[in-house]
Amino acid sequence: MYQCVSFYKVYKDNNFSRSTPHYFAIQAESAVDFLHSVVIHPWAKGGFLRSYAYLCHQIYNIALRKMADNYLGRKMEEYFSRPNTRKTHHSPSLGKLLLKNRSHRAYDEEFLVREDQLRRIIEVNCRVASARNQQVLRFRPVLKDEADRLTPLIRMGGALPHLHLPAEGSRPNAYIIITSTIEENRYVDIDLGIAAQSMLLQAVEIGLNGICIAAFDREKVKQEFHLESDPLLILAIGKGLDDIELKTISKEEDHTYYRQEGRHIVPKLGIDDLIIK
Repeated sequence: MYQCVSFYKVYKDNNFSRSTPHYFAIQAESAVDFLHSVVIHPWAKGGFLRSYAYLCHQIYNIALRKMADNYLGRKMEEYFSRPNTRKTHHSPSLGKLLLKNRSHRAYDEEFLVREDQLRRIIEVNCRVASARNQQVLRFRPVLKDEADRLTPLIRMGGALPHLHLPAEGSRPNAYIIITSTIEENRYVDIDLGIAAQSMLLQAVEIGLNGICIAAFDREKVKQEFHLESDPLLILAIGKGLDDIELKTISKEEDHTYYRQEGRHIVPKLGIDDLIIK
């Protein structure tokens, strides 16, 4: 019996609908083989021919989709099998951040620190440690539009009084004023150290620099910025310009930083002098 009759019998016996011609696509090795292999019997009536023609059209579409799926599948396999040549961004190590976290006393005045950058720096205090977890520190960001009110009230470079820092033309244009909700005590000071170091490390990570400033007129700063409590510390933030070098010294040598041929030299004790034996 001709194949068209056997397929017609299967079509009738299984009550296949026009939307499900998948059986016929499976019976041949491929939809194309199926189309070439079917022989139309001379006595076939028009009703069956219409159904058969519809099935062939559906099978042809299935074959096209299958070819497309195979093509896309091969391309996906090729894509995922390729070696990964993209550069992966790695955050700098703590060691590198510590080396870059130097106290700059000169800044690029053309570079404007944005509000979102100061906010990101302050945000580290949502995650750092706090004595008794009291979290008493509060932070007042100061941007370019207010910086000129704060700069005259601060002093930098106590060991270099002849330089009158910050010098005109290299002054910071952004600050963070740190205050406390309670009176200063040893626990507040612990938090202050943790917060200041963490914020300066965050500044370095996003490409900025800073310095802790403890020499300022507390009363005037409090009045000028309408603070509810006394300011404890001020951070200057910006693009640092100083060329800074660390120099290892012994405990007997002078610890005072100094300038040498345009470089800012910072003496630091070695590990053996820090460890108690």
